[in-house]
Amino acid sequence: MYTENIVLSGVDDVKKFVNLVSGYGFKVELVSGKYIVDAKSIMGVFTLDLEKPIKMNAYTEDESFKKDIKPFIAS
Repeated sequence: MYTENIVLSGVDDVKKFVNLVSGYGFKVELVSGKYIVDAKSIMGVFTLDLEKPIKMNAYTEDESFKKDIKPFIAS
């Protein structure tokens, strides 16, 4: 499993992120507090508090995914 904290700064970031992760065949979830949502669900992502970093769990070790997700990683 690959875990990172990500930041989604607005509607455009959420759209880009959901489109990106939807292109992969493995499970990706976002965890914020006690809530866990499917990262491929735009409605699910919008239910989270986007004001702070969100934990992402991707059930893969795919190097191309790790490269593609870099723009969203919290610094």
